[in-house]
Amino acid sequence: MISPFKRFCYRTYQIGMKLAVNIFDWSEPELLSGVGSVKKLPEFVKGKGITNVLVVTDKGLMGLHLLDPLFENLDKVGVKYTVFDGVQPNPSIQNIEDARELYLKNNCQGLIAFGGGSPMDCAKACAARIARPNLPVPKMKGVLKVIKKIPPLFAVPTTAGTGSETTLAAVVSNPATHEKYAINDPVLRPKYAVMDPELTVGLPPHITSTTGMDALTHAVEAYIGRSNTKTTSAYAEKATKLIFDNIEEAYNNGSNLRARENMLMGSFYAGMAFTRAYVGYVHAIAHNLGGFYGIPHGLANAVILPYVLDFFGDSAAKPLARLAAIAGVGSDSMSDSERAKAFVAAIRELNRKMNIPEKFDCIKEEDLDTIIPRVFKEAHPLYPVPKFMDADECRELIHRFMA
Repeated sequence: MISPFKRFCYRTYQIGMKLAVNIFDWSEPELLSGVGSVKKLPEFVKGKGITNVLVVTDKGLMGLHLLDPLFENLDKVGVKYTVFDGVQPNPSIQNIEDARELYLKNNCQGLIAFGGGSPMDCAKACAARIARPNLPVPKMKGVLKVIKKIPPLFAVPTTAGTGSETTLAAVVSNPATHEKYAINDPVLRPKYAVMDPELTVGLPPHITSTTGMDALTHAVEAYIGRSNTKTTSAYAEKATKLIFDNIEEAYNNGSNLRARENMLMGSFYAGMAFTRAYVGYVHAIAHNLGGFYGIPHGLANAVILPYVLDFFGDSAAKPLARLAAIAGVGSDSMSDSERAKAFVAAIRELNRKMNIPEKFDCIKEEDLDTIIPRVFKEAHPLYPVPKFMDADECRELIHRFMA
Protein backbone atom coordinates (compact mmCIF):
# COMPACT_ATOMS: atom_id res chain seq x y z
CA MET A 1 0.00 0.00 0.00
CA ILE A 2 1.25 3.48 -0.89
CA SER A 3 1.99 5.50 2.25
CA PRO A 4 -0.02 8.64 3.06
CA PHE A 5 3.18 10.68 2.77
CA LYS A 6 3.83 9.47 -0.79
CA ARG A 7 0.22 10.12 -1.76
CA PHE A 8 0.55 13.64 -0.39
CA CYS A 9 3.80 14.21 -2.32
CA TYR A 10 2.30 12.90 -5.57
CA ARG A 11 -0.83 15.04 -5.26
CA THR A 12 1.25 18.12 -4.41
CA TYR A 13 3.40 17.55 -7.49
CA GLN A 14 0.29 17.14 -9.67
CA ILE A 15 -1.30 20.31 -8.34
CA GLY A 16 1.93 22.16 -9.03
CA MET A 17 2.06 20.83 -12.60
CA LYS A 18 -1.60 21.71 -13.17
CA LEU A 19 -0.88 25.29 -12.18
CA ALA A 20 2.44 25.51 -14.00
CA VAL A 21 1.09 24.46 -17.39
CA ASN A 22 -1.12 27.54 -17.49
CA ILE A 23 1.89 29.52 -18.72
CA PHE A 24 2.03 27.50 -21.97
CA ASP A 25 0.19 28.14 -25.22
CA TRP A 26 -2.69 25.62 -25.49
CA SER A 27 -4.22 26.94 -28.71
CA GLU A 28 -5.30 24.32 -31.23
CA PRO A 29 -3.06 23.51 -34.20
CA GLU A 30 -3.91 25.29 -37.43
CA LEU A 31 -5.98 22.74 -39.36
CA LEU A 32 -6.44 21.73 -42.95
CA SER A 33 -9.46 19.42 -42.88
CA GLY A 34 -11.87 17.58 -45.12
CA VAL A 35 -11.66 15.15 -48.02
CA GLY A 36 -8.57 15.78 -50.16
CA SER A 37 -7.05 18.29 -47.74
CA VAL A 38 -3.62 16.62 -47.91
CA LYS A 39 -3.31 17.94 -51.47
CA LYS A 40 -3.50 21.48 -50.08
CA LEU A 41 -0.60 20.94 -47.69
CA PRO A 42 2.28 21.73 -50.12
CA GLU A 43 0.91 25.20 -50.93
CA PHE A 44 0.29 25.70 -47.21
CA VAL A 45 3.89 24.72 -46.40
CA LYS A 46 5.24 27.06 -49.05
CA GLY A 47 3.06 29.84 -47.65
CA LYS A 48 4.97 29.48 -44.37
CA GLY A 49 8.22 30.31 -46.20
CA ILE A 50 9.46 26.70 -46.22
CA THR A 51 10.92 25.30 -49.44
CA ASN A 52 12.72 22.16 -48.24
CA VAL A 53 11.19 19.52 -45.94
CA LEU A 54 11.92 16.10 -44.50
CA VAL A 55 8.95 13.72 -44.84
CA VAL A 56 8.94 11.18 -42.00
CA THR A 57 6.89 8.05 -42.69
CA ASP A 58 7.17 4.26 -42.89
CA LYS A 59 7.70 1.73 -45.68
CA GLY A 60 4.17 0.35 -45.37
CA LEU A 61 2.60 3.69 -46.27
CA MET A 62 5.14 4.19 -49.05
CA GLY A 63 4.22 0.78 -50.44
CA LEU A 64 0.54 1.73 -50.47
CA HIS A 65 1.44 4.89 -52.46
CA LEU A 66 -0.54 6.92 -49.93
CA LEU A 67 1.99 9.74 -50.12
CA ASP A 68 1.93 10.06 -53.92
CA PRO A 69 -0.57 12.99 -53.98
CA LEU A 70 1.55 14.82 -51.41
CA PHE A 71 4.76 14.29 -53.41
CA GLU A 72 3.07 15.31 -56.65
CA ASN A 73 1.85 18.58 -55.19
CA LEU A 74 5.14 19.32 -53.43
CA ASP A 75 6.77 19.08 -56.86
CA LYS A 76 4.11 21.32 -58.40
CA VAL A 77 4.65 24.17 -55.96
CA GLY A 78 8.44 23.83 -55.92
CA VAL A 79 8.96 22.52 -52.40
CA LYS A 80 11.93 20.18 -52.25
CA TYR A 81 11.50 17.07 -50.12
CA THR A 82 13.59 14.24 -48.71
CA VAL A 83 11.92 11.04 -47.50
CA PHE A 84 12.81 9.10 -44.37
CA ASP A 85 10.70 5.94 -44.48
CA GLY A 86 12.62 3.87 -41.94
CA VAL A 87 10.25 4.39 -39.00
CA GLN A 88 9.59 1.17 -37.09
CA PRO A 89 6.25 0.36 -35.36
CA ASN A 90 7.81 1.47 -32.07
CA PRO A 91 10.29 4.16 -33.17
CA SER A 92 13.74 3.56 -31.76
CA ILE A 93 16.52 5.93 -30.83
CA GLN A 94 18.34 4.80 -33.98
CA ASN A 95 15.31 5.74 -36.11
CA ILE A 96 15.36 9.21 -34.61
CA GLU A 97 19.09 9.67 -35.16
CA ASP A 98 18.85 8.42 -38.77
CA ALA A 99 16.05 10.88 -39.51
CA ARG A 100 17.99 13.74 -37.90
CA GLU A 101 21.08 12.93 -39.96
CA LEU A 102 19.01 13.02 -43.18
CA TYR A 103 17.41 16.34 -42.17
CA LEU A 104 20.78 17.99 -41.57
CA LYS A 105 22.47 16.45 -44.61
CA ASN A 106 19.78 17.84 -46.94
CA ASN A 107 19.52 21.26 -45.28
CA CYS A 108 15.80 20.84 -44.55
CA GLN A 109 13.77 23.66 -43.01
CA GLY A 110 10.85 21.71 -41.55
CA LEU A 111 9.27 18.27 -41.16
CA ILE A 112 6.11 16.58 -42.39
CA ALA A 113 5.10 13.66 -40.16
CA PHE A 114 2.92 11.35 -42.26
CA GLY A 115 1.36 8.26 -40.71
CA GLY A 116 0.19 6.87 -37.40
CA GLY A 117 1.66 7.41 -33.98
CA SER A 118 5.09 5.99 -34.84
CA PRO A 119 6.01 8.44 -37.64
CA MET A 120 4.59 11.26 -35.50
CA ASP A 121 6.70 10.25 -32.49
CA CYS A 122 9.80 9.82 -34.63
CA ALA A 123 9.35 13.23 -36.28
CA LYS A 124 8.78 14.97 -32.94
CA ALA A 125 11.82 13.38 -31.33
CA CYS A 126 13.88 14.12 -34.45
CA ALA A 127 12.81 17.77 -34.23
CA ALA A 128 13.77 17.79 -30.55
CA ARG A 129 17.24 16.47 -31.39
CA ILE A 130 17.64 19.13 -34.06
CA ALA A 131 16.71 21.79 -31.50
CA ARG A 132 18.98 20.26 -28.84
CA PRO A 133 21.96 18.75 -30.74
CA ASN A 134 23.96 18.15 -27.55
CA LEU A 135 21.17 16.39 -25.65
CA PRO A 136 20.84 12.65 -26.40
CA VAL A 137 17.37 11.10 -26.61
CA PRO A 138 17.52 9.26 -23.24
CA LYS A 139 18.25 12.59 -21.51
CA MET A 140 14.98 13.98 -22.93
CA LYS A 141 12.89 11.38 -21.12
CA GLY A 142 10.29 12.90 -18.84
CA VAL A 143 8.92 16.43 -18.66
CA LEU A 144 10.26 19.76 -19.97
CA LYS A 145 13.66 18.52 -21.13
CA VAL A 146 13.60 20.02 -24.65
CA ILE A 147 12.50 23.64 -24.00
CA LYS A 148 14.01 25.10 -27.19
CA LYS A 149 11.87 25.82 -30.24
CA ILE A 150 11.78 22.96 -32.76
CA PRO A 151 11.66 23.30 -36.57
CA PRO A 152 8.19 23.73 -38.13
CA LEU A 153 6.29 20.43 -37.90
CA PHE A 154 3.29 19.54 -40.06
CA ALA A 155 1.36 16.48 -38.87
CA VAL A 156 -0.67 14.28 -41.24
CA PRO A 157 -2.38 11.45 -39.32
CA THR A 158 -3.40 8.33 -41.23
CA THR A 159 -5.02 6.68 -38.21
CA ALA A 160 -7.71 7.96 -35.88
CA GLY A 161 -6.09 7.06 -32.62
CA THR A 162 -2.97 8.63 -31.23
CA GLY A 163 -4.03 12.27 -31.43
CA SER A 164 -0.31 12.92 -31.82
CA GLU A 165 -1.04 15.76 -34.23
CA THR A 166 -1.95 17.88 -31.21
CA THR A 167 -0.08 16.39 -28.25
CA LEU A 168 3.12 17.36 -26.48
CA ALA A 169 4.38 13.76 -26.22
CA ALA A 170 6.73 11.62 -28.28
CA VAL A 171 7.06 7.97 -27.29
CA VAL A 172 10.46 6.35 -27.83
CA SER A 173 11.62 2.73 -27.62
CA ASN A 174 15.02 1.44 -26.59
CA PRO A 175 15.32 -2.14 -27.94
CA ALA A 176 18.48 -2.74 -25.95
CA THR A 177 16.75 -2.28 -22.60
CA HIS A 178 13.13 -3.07 -23.63
CA GLU A 179 12.17 0.40 -22.41
CA LYS A 180 9.41 2.52 -23.91
CA TYR A 181 9.05 6.02 -22.54
CA ALA A 182 7.68 9.45 -23.34
CA ILE A 183 9.33 12.79 -24.00
CA ASN A 184 6.84 15.44 -22.83
CA ASP A 185 7.31 19.07 -23.72
CA PRO A 186 4.90 21.72 -25.08
CA VAL A 187 7.40 22.64 -27.79
CA LEU A 188 6.72 19.24 -29.40
CA ARG A 189 3.09 20.10 -30.19
CA PRO A 190 2.69 20.44 -33.97
CA LYS A 191 1.50 23.88 -35.00
CA TYR A 192 -0.15 22.52 -38.15
CA ALA A 193 -2.23 19.40 -38.82
CA VAL A 194 -4.03 17.86 -41.81
CA MET A 195 -7.23 15.93 -41.10
CA ASP A 196 -8.02 14.13 -44.36
CA PRO A 197 -10.43 11.17 -43.91
CA GLU A 198 -9.45 9.72 -47.29
CA LEU A 199 -6.07 8.79 -45.81
CA THR A 200 -7.77 6.48 -43.29
CA VAL A 201 -10.10 4.66 -45.70
CA GLY A 202 -7.61 1.91 -46.46
CA LEU A 203 -6.92 1.04 -42.83
CA PRO A 204 -7.47 -2.65 -42.02
CA PRO A 205 -10.38 -3.20 -39.60
CA HIS A 206 -8.10 -4.30 -36.74
CA ILE A 207 -6.09 -1.08 -37.03
CA THR A 208 -9.29 0.97 -37.15
CA SER A 209 -10.54 -0.71 -33.97
CA THR A 210 -7.36 -0.60 -31.89
CA THR A 211 -6.41 2.96 -32.83
CA GLY A 212 -9.98 4.06 -32.15
CA MET A 213 -9.90 2.46 -28.71
CA ASP A 214 -6.54 4.15 -28.14
CA ALA A 215 -8.29 7.49 -28.70
CA LEU A 216 -11.09 6.50 -26.34
CA THR A 217 -8.49 5.62 -23.71
CA HIS A 218 -6.97 9.10 -24.07
CA ALA A 219 -10.35 10.72 -23.54
CA VAL A 220 -11.33 8.54 -20.57
CA GLU A 221 -8.01 8.74 -18.73
CA ALA A 222 -7.88 12.52 -19.16
CA TYR A 223 -11.48 12.90 -18.00
CA ILE A 224 -11.25 10.86 -14.81
CA GLY A 225 -7.87 12.26 -13.77
CA ARG A 226 -7.47 15.06 -11.25
CA SER A 227 -5.77 17.55 -13.57
CA ASN A 228 -8.86 18.18 -15.67
CA THR A 229 -10.03 21.67 -16.60
CA LYS A 230 -13.34 22.82 -18.08
CA THR A 231 -11.66 22.90 -21.46
CA THR A 232 -10.11 19.42 -21.29
CA SER A 233 -13.37 18.00 -19.94
CA ALA A 234 -15.25 19.45 -22.91
CA TYR A 235 -12.71 17.97 -25.34
CA ALA A 236 -12.92 14.55 -23.67
CA GLU A 237 -16.71 14.58 -23.78
CA LYS A 238 -16.71 15.47 -27.49
CA ALA A 239 -14.20 12.72 -28.18
CA THR A 240 -16.13 10.08 -26.26
CA LYS A 241 -19.38 10.92 -28.07
CA LEU A 242 -17.74 10.88 -31.52
CA ILE A 243 -15.93 7.60 -30.89
CA PHE A 244 -18.91 5.74 -29.43
CA ASP A 245 -21.11 6.94 -32.30
CA ASN A 246 -18.70 6.11 -35.11
CA ILE A 247 -16.13 3.44 -34.26
CA GLU A 248 -18.25 0.41 -35.14
CA GLU A 249 -19.34 1.95 -38.44
CA ALA A 250 -15.73 2.82 -39.32
CA TYR A 251 -14.73 -0.75 -38.38
CA ASN A 252 -17.51 -2.44 -40.36
CA ASN A 253 -17.66 -0.02 -43.29
CA GLY A 254 -14.25 1.50 -43.78
CA SER A 255 -15.29 3.47 -46.86
CA ASN A 256 -17.75 5.62 -44.90
CA LEU A 257 -15.97 8.96 -45.11
CA ARG A 258 -18.28 10.63 -42.60
CA ALA A 259 -17.50 8.00 -39.96
CA ARG A 260 -13.79 8.24 -40.79
CA GLU A 261 -13.82 12.02 -40.46
CA ASN A 262 -15.70 11.83 -37.15
CA MET A 263 -13.16 9.33 -35.82
CA LEU A 264 -10.31 11.65 -36.85
CA MET A 265 -11.95 14.50 -34.98
CA GLY A 266 -12.64 12.25 -31.99
CA SER A 267 -8.97 11.34 -31.88
CA PHE A 268 -8.02 15.01 -32.24
CA TYR A 269 -10.25 16.12 -29.34
CA ALA A 270 -8.99 13.25 -27.17
CA GLY A 271 -5.45 14.39 -27.92
CA MET A 272 -6.35 17.96 -26.93
CA ALA A 273 -7.73 16.60 -23.65
CA PHE A 274 -4.88 14.38 -22.54
CA THR A 275 -1.98 16.53 -23.67
CA ARG A 276 -2.94 18.93 -20.87
CA ALA A 277 -4.79 16.66 -18.40
CA TYR A 278 -2.45 13.63 -18.81
CA VAL A 279 -3.25 9.94 -18.98
CA GLY A 280 -2.91 7.23 -16.31
CA TYR A 281 -2.13 3.64 -15.44
CA VAL A 282 -3.52 2.23 -18.70
CA HIS A 283 -0.80 4.04 -20.62
CA ALA A 284 1.93 3.33 -18.10
CA ILE A 285 1.25 -0.41 -18.34
CA ALA A 286 0.69 -0.37 -22.10
CA HIS A 287 3.97 1.44 -22.77
CA ASN A 288 5.91 -1.14 -20.80
CA LEU A 289 4.16 -4.13 -22.37
CA GLY A 290 4.94 -2.57 -25.73
CA GLY A 291 8.58 -2.18 -24.80
CA PHE A 292 8.88 -5.77 -23.56
CA TYR A 293 6.75 -7.69 -26.04
CA GLY A 294 6.17 -5.37 -29.00
CA ILE A 295 2.42 -5.23 -28.36
CA PRO A 296 0.97 -2.41 -30.50
CA HIS A 297 0.06 0.53 -28.31
CA GLY A 298 -3.57 0.82 -29.37
CA LEU A 299 -4.17 -2.88 -28.81
CA ALA A 300 -2.56 -2.74 -25.39
CA ASN A 301 -4.70 0.23 -24.35
CA ALA A 302 -7.89 -1.39 -25.64
CA VAL A 303 -7.31 -4.58 -23.65
CA ILE A 304 -6.09 -2.93 -20.44
CA LEU A 305 -8.61 -0.05 -20.20
CA PRO A 306 -11.58 -1.91 -18.69
CA TYR A 307 -9.39 -3.69 -16.13
CA VAL A 308 -7.92 -0.42 -14.85
CA LEU A 309 -11.39 1.17 -14.71
CA ASP A 310 -12.53 -1.82 -12.65
CA PHE A 311 -9.66 -1.14 -10.25
CA PHE A 312 -10.65 2.51 -9.83
CA GLY A 313 -14.20 1.53 -8.88
CA ASP A 314 -16.08 4.23 -6.99
CA SER A 315 -13.13 6.64 -7.10
CA ALA A 316 -13.95 7.23 -10.78
CA ALA A 317 -17.67 6.44 -10.71
CA LYS A 318 -18.98 10.00 -11.01
CA PRO A 319 -17.00 11.06 -14.12
CA LEU A 320 -17.49 7.66 -15.75
CA ALA A 321 -21.24 7.96 -15.18
CA ARG A 322 -21.15 11.35 -16.95
CA LEU A 323 -19.30 9.82 -19.89
CA ALA A 324 -21.82 6.99 -19.95
CA ALA A 325 -24.66 9.50 -20.27
CA ILE A 326 -22.82 11.33 -23.07
CA ALA A 327 -22.22 8.03 -24.89
CA GLY A 328 -25.83 6.93 -24.47
CA VAL A 329 -24.96 4.09 -22.11
CA GLY A 330 -27.26 3.10 -19.23
CA SER A 331 -30.16 5.19 -17.92
CA ASP A 332 -30.70 8.20 -15.69
CA SER A 333 -32.36 5.97 -13.10
CA MET A 334 -29.02 4.30 -12.37
CA SER A 335 -26.71 5.38 -9.57
CA ASP A 336 -23.29 6.73 -10.54
CA SER A 337 -21.71 3.43 -9.56
CA GLU A 338 -24.17 1.41 -11.65
CA ARG A 339 -23.82 3.64 -14.68
CA ALA A 340 -20.03 3.65 -14.42
CA LYS A 341 -20.07 -0.15 -14.44
CA ALA A 342 -22.38 -0.07 -17.45
CA PHE A 343 -19.87 2.18 -19.22
CA VAL A 344 -17.02 -0.26 -18.54
CA ALA A 345 -19.24 -3.10 -19.76
CA ALA A 346 -19.92 -1.11 -22.95
CA ILE A 347 -16.17 -0.75 -23.53
CA ARG A 348 -15.77 -4.52 -23.18
CA GLU A 349 -18.66 -5.02 -25.60
CA LEU A 350 -17.06 -2.69 -28.15
CA ASN A 351 -13.85 -4.71 -27.87
CA ARG A 352 -15.78 -7.96 -28.33
CA LYS A 353 -17.66 -6.71 -31.39
CA MET A 354 -14.39 -5.64 -33.01
CA ASN A 355 -12.53 -8.88 -32.22
CA ILE A 356 -10.15 -7.33 -29.70
CA PRO A 357 -8.98 -10.02 -27.26
CA GLU A 358 -9.59 -9.91 -23.52
CA LYS A 359 -6.14 -11.18 -22.58
CA PHE A 360 -2.53 -11.48 -23.75
CA ASP A 361 -0.68 -14.79 -23.91
CA CYS A 362 2.80 -13.28 -24.27
CA ILE A 363 3.27 -11.84 -20.77
CA LYS A 364 5.73 -13.79 -18.64
CA GLU A 365 5.50 -13.89 -14.86
CA GLU A 366 9.27 -13.55 -14.49
CA ASP A 367 9.21 -10.22 -16.38
CA LEU A 368 6.80 -8.55 -13.98
CA ASP A 369 9.52 -7.75 -11.46
CA THR A 370 11.05 -5.49 -14.10
CA ILE A 371 7.84 -4.25 -15.72
CA ILE A 372 6.02 -3.13 -12.56
CA PRO A 373 8.72 -0.73 -11.25
CA ARG A 374 8.91 0.80 -14.73
CA VAL A 375 5.14 1.30 -14.71
CA PHE A 376 5.39 3.32 -11.52
CA LYS A 377 8.48 5.18 -12.68
CA GLU A 378 6.33 6.51 -15.53
CA ALA A 379 3.11 7.00 -13.58
CA HIS A 380 4.37 8.45 -10.29
CA PRO A 381 4.22 11.29 -9.54
CA LEU A 382 3.10 12.66 -12.93
CA TYR A 383 -0.20 10.92 -13.70
CA PRO A 384 -3.13 12.36 -11.68
CA VAL A 385 -5.04 9.07 -11.39
CA PRO A 386 -8.26 8.88 -9.32
CA LYS A 387 -6.76 6.27 -6.99
CA PHE A 388 -3.16 5.18 -6.51
CA MET A 389 -2.05 1.62 -7.12
CA ASP A 390 0.76 -0.24 -5.35
CA ALA A 391 3.00 -3.00 -6.69
CA ASP A 392 0.88 -5.88 -5.40
CA GLU A 393 -2.28 -4.37 -6.88
CA CYS A 394 -0.50 -3.79 -10.21
CA ARG A 395 0.66 -7.42 -10.31
CA GLU A 396 -2.85 -8.65 -9.50
CA LEU A 397 -4.32 -6.43 -12.22
CA ILE A 398 -1.85 -7.67 -14.86
CA HIS A 399 -2.62 -11.26 -13.87
CA ARG A 400 -6.25 -10.60 -14.81
CA PHE A 401 -5.38 -10.08 -18.48
CA MET A 402 -2.65 -12.72 -18.71
CA ALA A 403 -3.85 -15.76 -20.68
